[in-house]
Amino acid sequence: MVAAAGSRDRDTDGRPRNARPRDALGRPLNYGAPDVPRQPEGVRRSPDETIAQAQRLLDTGLPFQAHEVFEDAWKSSVESDRQLWKGLAQLAVGLTHLARGNRRGAQTLLQRGAKAIAPFAEQPPHGIDVAGVVRWADTLSAAMDAPNKPTIIPPMPVLRQSR
Repeated sequence: MVAAAGSRDRDTDGRPRNARPRDALGRPLNYGAPDVPRQPEGVRRSPDETIAQAQRLLDTGLPFQAHEVFEDAWKSSVESDRQLWKGLAQLAVGLTHLARGNRRGAQTLLQRGAKAIAPFAEQPPHGIDVAGVVRWADTLSAAMDAPNKPTIIPPMPVLRQSR
């Protein structure tokens, strides 16, 4: 990052980029605070690499970073997979909202993500357990309707069963 004193943070191409450190859930922190590194943007990964990297991030409680991995796949994917990666990114953002305490936002994105990937359940691409992930998202979303239910971050979904 490059920034002139008193100006907006800019990348090396001069585009505005926020260089503030982030917490594990992607929230900006004050300059100088310890940073949880974000995933680099625009990385092209194979579907296997995308799934493996996102699963590692989900398993270690970093859904915001998993969302970034899925977003790269979504932005660089062919049309037939675009909705799958977008839906998985939405599910990860739903988990991020839940971890931040935003139950309404979490529920909305979990429902939207599940709806986006559900059409892939009959012939799941890349070995993804689409039906299992949709069930997981639907169960979590429904649990949020319970009155006075505390916000609990559930075990992360398993994106695919062992091959």
